[in-house]
Amino acid sequence: MKKGRIVAIDRIDGRSAAALLQDGKLQDLLVDPVGNRPRPGAIYRAKATRPMKGQNGIILDLGAGQKGFLKQARGIAAGATLLVQVSTHAEIGKASPVVNKLLFKSRYAIVTPNAPGINIARSIRDEDERLRLHEIAHDAFDDAPQGCGLILRSACDGTDEGDIYANIAAMLQGAVAVLNDDAGAPELLLDAPNAAEQAWANWGDIDQVIDDEECFETLGVWDHIYALQTPECPLSGGASMVIEPTRALVAVDVNTGADFSLSAGLKANIATAKDLPRQLRMRGLGGQIVIDFAPSPKAERRTIETQLRRAFKADSIDTILVGWTPLGHYELQRKRERLPLSEVLPT
Repeated sequence: MKKGRIVAIDRIDGRSAAALLQDGKLQDLLVDPVGNRPRPGAIYRAKATRPMKGQNGIILDLGAGQKGFLKQARGIAAGATLLVQVSTHAEIGKASPVVNKLLFKSRYAIVTPNAPGINIARSIRDEDERLRLHEIAHDAFDDAPQGCGLILRSACDGTDEGDIYANIAAMLQGAVAVLNDDAGAPELLLDAPNAAEQAWANWGDIDQVIDDEECFETLGVWDHIYALQTPECPLSGGASMVIEPTRALVAVDVNTGADFSLSAGLKANIATAKDLPRQLRMRGLGGQIVIDFAPSPKAERRTIETQLRRAFKADSIDTILVGWTPLGHYELQRKRERLPLSEVLPT
């Protein structure tokens, strides 16, 4: 077993795939969708076609037979042309969720049209380093279009200024090209990065990248992926959680196993809170998630919720912690940024 943070680059049925391993344990998995389905991050020139008043949205023609769905589309009439960006993976046969607030995102920088200002990632705390990055950002962004903003990501910390300059320049060039191409028939203007490119852009502090054919097999990635097919996830101390997706929601049930001590429920619930973001990420699960924690006193709810907040704060996927229900369940709302496991497995 290889130690450290390792990125494995391979292909599944001809599609780009990337796996992140930490000391041999699967932490994340990125796989391109089947066919020409839009990937999150792709930018389209779209045409509004059919208002969905009951859902406060509108169906968009993205070109090449692709459809998008834009929420909160008040004031957008049928026939209007607009620029949109795919926000999440769509279920097969459904329109891709899109937003009309564009982001041009790379490893070091994010260009934000209509959101001016220069910001440095809060995770970079050294004042001298923040000052250095501010100077780089101001110099590199001097000729940016009016109204555009810039965010320097945490990967900039300690990075050579030439690499940051080049990255910002590439993002600006792409942004200008897209923003000036807002008239015409529906079409794809800027494709999203594939799985391997996303891994490079978003996974930091990497010890090794292995880009060999069949490396998923040699590194044991397939063993991890096939293990995800079972709903039961073992936890420390003999506890487990069972994750079962339905059409309406994802249900998570926590079990204490053979531990009958007074603290069994709390231990199982804390273990669940710590591992749940990873399990949802690898299984490609999002939407509404309902957790049925193991029985424990109400006084322990704050401890459990603190662990949940800490775990999801460190996670890369947007998740809203809704809170406890009258029946004692806990609800989450999570963005769908990964393909579901059924679409990851080879045919």
